[in-house]
Amino acid sequence: MCGRLSQYDGIHDFVAALSMANPLINNTGDHRFERYNTAPTTQLAIFHQEGEYLHADMVRWGWRPHWAKDRAAPINARVEKVAHGPFFRAIWPHRAIIAINNWFEWVDEGGPKKQPYLIRRRDRSPILCAAIGQYPNAEHEPSEHDGFVIITADSAGGMVDIHDRRPVVLSPELAREWLDPATPKERAEQMVLLQGESTEAFEWFKVDCAIGNVRNQGAELIEPLLKNKTI
Repeated sequence: MCGRLSQYDGIHDFVAALSMANPLINNTGDHRFERYNTAPTTQLAIFHQEGEYLHADMVRWGWRPHWAKDRAAPINARVEKVAHGPFFRAIWPHRAIIAINNWFEWVDEGGPKKQPYLIRRRDRSPILCAAIGQYPNAEHEPSEHDGFVIITADSAGGMVDIHDRRPVVLSPELAREWLDPATPKERAEQMVLLQGESTEAFEWFKVDCAIGNVRNQGAELIEPLLKNKTI
């Protein structure tokens, strides 16, 4: 996962995709996010469950523990290590879901620039990505140290490029279980290791290289690249 995604629907579209009946505490607003080209450190909408309430908050993409001041904040966490490594130990219990519309990968196809691809669900529904983080809750006030990371898995050569990784995407049923504070940590680990959505759930296509500039925004960035357009 190359660190670029789209989150352009509104929070109520994402709640509908999650199909969660819990009362919502929404701190993200009711408007569409209209973020077609989102890079790390951006504030993005995430879901987390506190008791019986589903919370939606804007949280920075990227997190590091307070003692890791000598390195940049990672944006992703490898599913193979996230549950047991020391780096994410403090936030492993704090499970979240980030609902996105698509993400992007760049592939070296021999041209002067790497070719960007957009990846989305075949049915166009929101993508429910497993995440963990530090965010406001009953025991934690908003802080400059808040942030989240997306859990990623090896794509096993099945998507776009043999070297890429992809978000661990959960079905709505599993996403609700992931969010539930009552779900044991061991069960949560098995979910992200073994039960992420398969490659067959997704499709991908080339998009314009304009997506490479984070200043570029707009729905045209997620349109398939015209075959007769020069890269």
